[in-house]
Amino acid sequence: MMAEQDYLGGEEYKVIGKRPIRHDGTEKVTGRARYGADVHPTGWLEGKTLRSPHAHALIVKIDTSKAEALEGVKAVVTSKDMLSNYDDKVTDLGEGTAIPKNLANNVLASEKVLYEGHAVAAVAATSGHIADEAIQLIEVEYEVLPPVIDVVAATKDASPLLHEEMQTKSLGEQTDKHSNVANHFQHVFGDPDKGFAEADHVIEREFKTETVHQGYLEPHSVTAVWERDGKLTCWLSSQGPFEVRGQLSDLLGIPVNDIKVVPQEIGGGFGGKFRVYQEPTAALLSKATGQPVKMVMSRTEVLKATGPTPGSFIRCKMGCKNDGTLVAAKADMYYEAGAYPGSAVGAGAGCIFSPFNIPNTQIDGYDVVVNKPQSSAYRAPGATNAAFASETVLDELAEAIGMDPLEMRLKNASKEGTRRADGPVFLKIGCEEVVQAAMETEHYKSKLEGPNKGRGVATGFWFNGGGASSVIASLNPDGSVGLIEGSTDIGGTRTSIAMQFAEGLGISVDQVKPNIADTDSVPHTDGTGGSRVTFATGLAGYHASQDMKRNLIARAAMIWEIAEDDVDYKDGEFSSKSDPNEKMSFKELAAQSKGNGGTVTGRASVQAKNPGNAYACMIVDVDVDPDTGKVEIERATLVQDVGTAIHPSYVEGQMQGGVAQGVGWALNEEFFYNSDGVMMNASLLDYRMPTALDLPMIETVLVEVPNPNHPYGVRGVGEVPIVPPPAAIANAIYRAIGVRMENLPMSPGKVLEAIWAKGDGAAQAAD
Repeated sequence: MMAEQDYLGGEEYKVIGKRPIRHDGTEKVTGRARYGADVHPTGWLEGKTLRSPHAHALIVKIDTSKAEALEGVKAVVTSKDMLSNYDDKVTDLGEGTAIPKNLANNVLASEKVLYEGHAVAAVAATSGHIADEAIQLIEVEYEVLPPVIDVVAATKDASPLLHEEMQTKSLGEQTDKHSNVANHFQHVFGDPDKGFAEADHVIEREFKTETVHQGYLEPHSVTAVWERDGKLTCWLSSQGPFEVRGQLSDLLGIPVNDIKVVPQEIGGGFGGKFRVYQEPTAALLSKATGQPVKMVMSRTEVLKATGPTPGSFIRCKMGCKNDGTLVAAKADMYYEAGAYPGSAVGAGAGCIFSPFNIPNTQIDGYDVVVNKPQSSAYRAPGATNAAFASETVLDELAEAIGMDPLEMRLKNASKEGTRRADGPVFLKIGCEEVVQAAMETEHYKSKLEGPNKGRGVATGFWFNGGGASSVIASLNPDGSVGLIEGSTDIGGTRTSIAMQFAEGLGISVDQVKPNIADTDSVPHTDGTGGSRVTFATGLAGYHASQDMKRNLIARAAMIWEIAEDDVDYKDGEFSSKSDPNEKMSFKELAAQSKGNGGTVTGRASVQAKNPGNAYACMIVDVDVDPDTGKVEIERATLVQDVGTAIHPSYVEGQMQGGVAQGVGWALNEEFFYNSDGVMMNASLLDYRMPTALDLPMIETVLVEVPNPNHPYGVRGVGEVPIVPPPAAIANAIYRAIGVRMENLPMSPGKVLEAIWAKGDGAAQAAD
C-alpha cells in the first residue's frame, strides 16, 4: 500500500467532522431535482410490460398480432428479439454476478416463466393507456407447472425443478445431480467436533426468515434512445451506471463504447438497483421504433418483479465453556436465490460468526432456486438473516451460564488478528470498542420496569467494499472547484466526497461543486454497493486534491519564477520559502490561472483496498401486548464503529435508516404467497413497512476507530445498521414474555401463536 494512503489523522480537521449544508439539498426540497421518471425527450413513447400470472409455467405460444394491430402501438418485443446465444462469461452486477443467459431470461422469459410477474413481452405506444390496452391483447398459452416457494421444500428430491438442466455444484466440484440447489460450499476452521465435545453448554436452533423488499421510494425507470448510428443512450435510476452499461452490452451484443448511461437523482436503492430489468427492453423498443422509449414500473411491478432479499432457513449451533468462552459454532444456511442462482448466502456465511473469536467453526451454505423473483442485495446482503440466528443462540447461551449478554459478547469479541470463520484475518476493527461503548450507554445502564417489557441486544458485522473509483476536478477563476465523480449519490456521498477533497486542499467545502457524470465523462467507477463510496470515491477525491495541489504549486512556481520545491502551501495560501513577501491565496491563484498556463485540474483513479470492516450493536426495549401479540418499540439505541464520521449528520441518518428498515424486517415485512406462488400483498397498503408511528427516536452512538488504510480513517457506515435489529428485538421479546422467536417477521399473529404454544395463553386460545 502506498504511504500516502495511510491514515493522516491526529489533528483537528478543518472540514471533516463538520455538518455543512448538503450540496443537493436545495434542488431536492424545491422539487427541481431530476429523477429517472422526469426525463422526457422529444417524441418519446411509453413502454409497458406483460407479466406472467403464473409462478411456474412453460410458454407454449405467444401471439402479439392483435396488440401490433392496435392503433398507436409502435412496436412489440419478446424474448425472440434478444440475442439467441450468449457467452458463458459472468456479468458484473455491482453487487453479485449473473450468467448473461439467466439475466436475459429474467428480462424477457424465453421458454419458461419462473415467478408471478415474470416479464413475457413489452409494447411501445404513443400513450400509456394505449400501451396498457395493447399488453392485454397479447395472447400467451401456458402449460402451468407446480411451483416451489419454500427454500427447504425446494431442496427435496421430489421438488419440482425450475431448471431441468441445472446440476448442483458442491464443494467446488460439478456433480451430476439435478436439483434446485445451485451451489453448496463449506468453510471449516479448527475442529468443530472436538470443540463441541469440550463445550459445557451447547445450543442448537432453527431459524426461518421470509422474503422482504428494500422498499425504495422511487420505482425503477428508464428512458432509452437507440440512434440509427447504433449508439444507445439510457437515462435511468440506478446504483451502478457502469454496471448497467456492461449488462446492456452483454445482453444486446453491442460494444460498451456505443452505450452511454446517464444516471439521474435516485430515490433510494439499498442494493436493489443494480440489475437491469426493463433497460434492455426499452432499448429494443427504441431500436424497433426509432424513437425514445420510456418505461416506469408501478409499485406492484416493483414488488412482484424486482429483486427482494432472500428468505432463508438457518440451523445454528454454538457451544461455550462455563466461563462464557465460545469454543465451537456450526451453521447450515439455506438462502433463496429466487428464479436464478445467485443468492447472498456467501456473504451471509462470511458474516454469521464474524463478531466473535471462535476457534472451531463449520459453515455450510446452499444457494437454492425457488419460484420467486431473482433475489438481490439489500443493505448488508445476507448478514441480517445470519445475525438473527447467531445472535439469538448466543443470547440463549449467555442466559444458560448466567452471564450478561454484552459481557459475553465482549469476552469473545473479534479483534485485529482474529481469523474469520470463512478464512480472512481481521485488520484494525472496532468490535470490542463498540460492545464496550454499548455497555456504557445510559440506555443499557437504565432500569426497565413493568410487565411484558424486555430489553434485548445484538451485534452485527459487515465487510464494507472498496473497488474502482474516479474523480476529476477543475479549478474555476473564482476559486471554486468543479468536482466530477462517477458514483451515484445515494446517501449523501456527493457531500462526503466534496468534504474530503476540500480537506485535502485546505479550502472550504462551499468552494467545491460536486456533480455526478455519465459513463462517457468519467473513468470507470464501481456502483454504490457495500458502503464503498465514501471510502473508495472519497479516496479518489483525496488523491485528486493532492494532484491539484501539485499542479497549483507548479503554477505558483511558474508565476514567481522559482523552483517548485521553494513553494509552500498551507491553509489555502501559497508562499515562497525563500522570499516571505511572495504570498498568494488559493482564490488569487485561481484568478490568474487562465492567463498563466490555463485551467488547473486534478484527477485520480483508484482501486481501493482494505475498506475497514464495520460493527454495530443495538440495544432495544420492547413492550409486548400478550392479548394481541403486538410488539411496540419503546427505545432503541445503535452503537456503531463509523471509522471517521466525515459528516456526522449523514452518518446518524444512515444508522437510523438502517435500524428503521431492520425493525420493519423484524416485525412486519414479508411477501405473502398463496399455494400457487402468487404474491398477495403487492402494494404498500398491504406490504407493511414501518412508519414514524412505529418507531421512537432512534438514538445513535458514534464510535470512531479510524481505518488506517484511508487518509481520513473512513469506514463504510450504511450497511451494518440493518444487521442487529431483528435479533435484538427477538431477544427483547424473550425477556418480555419468555418466548424465543425463531421466525421472521415477528408479527402479532406469530407472537400470539408463540405465547399460546408456551401455554401462557391457554385462555386466549380457548376463547
